Amino acid sequence: MDPLDLTFLVVVFLVAGLVKGLLGLGLPLIAMGLMSLRLPPAEAAALVVVPSLVTNIWQMVVGPHLRMLIGRLTPMIAGIALGTWIGALVIGTAAHKAGGAASALVGLLLALYALYGLVGLPLPNPVRVPWRLTWGLGSGLLTGLLTAATGVFTLPTVPYLQSLRLERDALIQALGLAFTVSTLALAALLRGSGHLNGDLGLGAGIALAAALSGTAAGGIVRRHIPPARFRRGFFLFLLVLGVVLVFQTALKSGWI
Repeated sequence: MDPLDLTFLVVVFLVAGLVKGLLGLGLPLIAMGLMSLRLPPAEAAALVVVPSLVTNIWQMVVGPHLRMLIGRLTPMIAGIALGTWIGALVIGTAAHKAGGAASALVGLLLALYALYGLVGLPLPNPVRVPWRLTWGLGSGLLTGLLTAATGVFTLPTVPYLQSLRLERDALIQALGLAFTVSTLALAALLRGSGHLNGDLGLGAGIALAAALSGTAAGGIVRRHIPPARFRRGFFLFLLVLGVVLVFQTALKSGWI
């Protein structure tokens, strides 16, 4: 790995970890969006797996709500696993099947999620059990399909979990649980395609160290920045990143 790539890798995961520490989410979203500027989506996703898994497991186990959340979110968890498997069969990994379209889709997802966050429209709360099962399974399936195509698993998981009106600490744990399942499903997909292998050891280790450092710093900074101001800046950053990624891919692919 040359010095420029190494510096880029460290900066990307420091920034992604900082966002993770501040908001409890955003590491794979930020890392995939930035890494896709230099790497094919499948290679970028392979580097994201280890930092994402470690930070999400920590987020998942810290707190008293895990048992309740596993029971309540079982349909979504099953949907994520099934959706990723179906996505692997139907569309394959991003590098093999989607090509430039996968990078554009990552950018589009970033922009859509940013607009959702900026507008702040809440989804209806699926109070009744049948609706909860349907919404949970459907959200998981779509998340799994998008994970297989792009390596990004924030949508529609985050809006769905926010719609459940969970208490703040329970929501943070729920995000950790959902992202852990998504990361494991993505790891299995990348392992099967040969993108997740021992050659990534150095890069993954550096990415993990940078992500953990950023996450720790984010936890400190969180106490000094008004949450509303940071969230707005975060979503504006994602919107710009998404638009840049779409146009960069379109130019490289000759679409425009």
